Amino acid sequence: MSYAPDHRAPRRAAFDILRGLTGRAGAGCLVAAVGLLAAGCSVKGADNANLIAGKKEFVAKCGSCHTLARAETKGIVGPNLDAAFRASVAEGLERGTVRGVVEGQIANPNKAGVMPKDLVSGSTLRDIAAYVAQVADLPGKDSGLLATAVEAPGAGKPAVESGGKLSIAASPSGQLAYVTDKAAAKPGAVTIEMPNTSGVSHNIAIESGEHGASGSGTVLGASEFLTKGSAKVTISLKAGTYTFFCQAPGHRAAGMYGTLVVK
Repeated sequence: MSYAPDHRAPRRAAFDILRGLTGRAGAGCLVAAVGLLAAGCSVKGADNANLIAGKKEFVAKCGSCHTLARAETKGIVGPNLDAAFRASVAEGLERGTVRGVVEGQIANPNKAGVMPKDLVSGSTLRDIAAYVAQVADLPGKDSGLLATAVEAPGAGKPAVESGGKLSIAASPSGQLAYVTDKAAAKPGAVTIEMPNTSGVSHNIAIESGEHGASGSGTVLGASEFLTKGSAKVTISLKAGTYTFFCQAPGHRAAGMYGTLVVK
C-alpha cells in the first residue's frame, strides 16, 4: 500500500521548533509565528539583508548562548541552532520559514527564558535571522567574505609578558574565546590582565599544566568576573607550562582557554 507524502510535515515541524525555542512564551508569540508561516514566511526587505553584518551581529549578540557551526559559536545556554532545525530542513522546511521562526523568537522571546527582550531590532534583526536561516545545519564552512567576517577564535598573535605584565583580552566579538590561545612569560611575579569589551561576563584563571578544554590542574589564581573593563590577577610563576581559561560555566569547554609557556 502506498501513501501520498504529507506536504504539511515541514510546516508542522516549524511549529515544533517554535514550541521548543519559546517554551512557555505567550500566545502573542505563537500568533506572530502563525502569521509568518501562513504568509509563506516572506519577510519584508528580505532582499536587503546583509549576511556579513548578520554573522558579525549573531556572534556578538547570540554566540555566547547558541551553538552554530558555521559561525564557530559554541554557546550552551540556549538551543543548538544546527540541531534545532536539522530534522525539519531535511524534511523540506524552506530556509525562508527558518528565517521567520528566528525573527519571531528574537522579537518575542520566552518570558520565562534568558533571552532578553529587545535584544536587537530593525535591520540588525533582519540580518541575524537571514544569516542563521542560510547556514543552520549547513555542512562545510563559510566562504568568501563571510569566511573573514569574524576572526577565528584565538587566532590572534601570541601574548607576550613585558615588565611583569601580560595582557590577554577576551574576544571583543562576543565569541567564547580570548583573542589568542598562546602566551609567553618569564619566571616570577606576573600580573595577567584581561581587557573585556564584549559585554559577556568573563574572567581569566591560571592552572598548572596544559589541560586544554577539560581542566584537571591546580588553579593558581583567578581574576574577578566582568562584562566590561579589565580584570587582573597577579601570580608567581615558575618555569613550565600553564593553562589560562575562563571559569564561567561552559566557556572553557566551548574553547575559551589557551597555553601559557613560562621560560
